[in-house]
Amino acid sequence: MVVGSAATADAAAIRYYDTAPGYRLNVRSGPGTQYAVVRVLPEGAKVPIYCQTPGTNVSGPFGTSNIWDNIDDGEFVADAYVQTGSDGYVRPRCS
Repeated sequence: MVVGSAATADAAAIRYYDTAPGYRLNVRSGPGTQYAVVRVLPEGAKVPIYCQTPGTNVSGPFGTSNIWDNIDDGEFVADAYVQTGSDGYVRPRCS
């Protein structure tokens, strides 16, 4: 089988990360607490991270960080609630 597109290769590279156990996580329309909540993830959710960007500083179970994770088009979660295994960026910066 031949993989025929870059999109397929990019999709294969996306990894899913665990959110903090015991928390329902707000998904916001931008990288900060001033942005509207567009949905709430259930406890135990796993999220893809397409890119990361600086925003509001947030304290959570995995530390304090200003990094926000883009999990879908126009949807961001605070990295302090996502178990990435790092205090820094693990994905490319959002453009």
